[in-house]
Amino acid sequence: MNSDWSTLAPILLESLRETLYMVSVTLLISGALGLLMGVLLYATRRGNLLENAAIFTVLNIAVNIVRPIPFIIFITAVGPLTLMTIGTTIGNEAVIFAMSIMASFITARIVEQNLVATDPGVIEAARAVGASRLRIILTVLIPESLAPLVLGYTFLLIGIIDMSALAGYIGGGGLGDFAIVYGYQRFNWEVTFVTVVVIVVLVQLAQVLGNWLARKALHR
Repeated sequence: MNSDWSTLAPILLESLRETLYMVSVTLLISGALGLLMGVLLYATRRGNLLENAAIFTVLNIAVNIVRPIPFIIFITAVGPLTLMTIGTTIGNEAVIFAMSIMASFITARIVEQNLVATDPGVIEAARAVGASRLRIILTVLIPESLAPLVLGYTFLLIGIIDMSALAGYIGGGGLGDFAIVYGYQRFNWEVTFVTVVVIVVLVQLAQVLGNWLARKALHR
């Protein structure tokens, strides 16, 4: 069918704005929470800076439970919590809430895996000169893992873009909602194709930016 882009173009631009908003806010929230949980997962391991079996076990189990759940199922499963916290289960804010929870647990595992790869000798050297555990984490551990962490966060960003597209199925806005309402439901494959192209461009830009930042961090 023919598409009236004089009408659809402004809607597409607004959907793009909504997607960028949801992705940006989710990345900020989950990036911070995931970093905290990931550092705790690493530091509370046996023999590490903040060894604590109870904290490690609880966080590890929580990550293992949440991370494998498909987002389209997760976002409906946390509906009661979303309603209690946000006051609604539809709309951008509700989607951001669910995406932030899911992405935080994904980030935690990404951070932990990258920190585990840090040379233990660097940590021991910092401990030998009397650096506090918090200082070691902030000035040695995280900076030493910065390049792979940047790549990990790039992977996270792409995953959040994917989540935001799925959010259209449960009343969230953004490109996913645009593709479903104006493309799939109206059998308008042109709209669907254009939406896919926009999402692919977003992902490619995120990947290029992430690779560039990782190279900068590696050669700092």
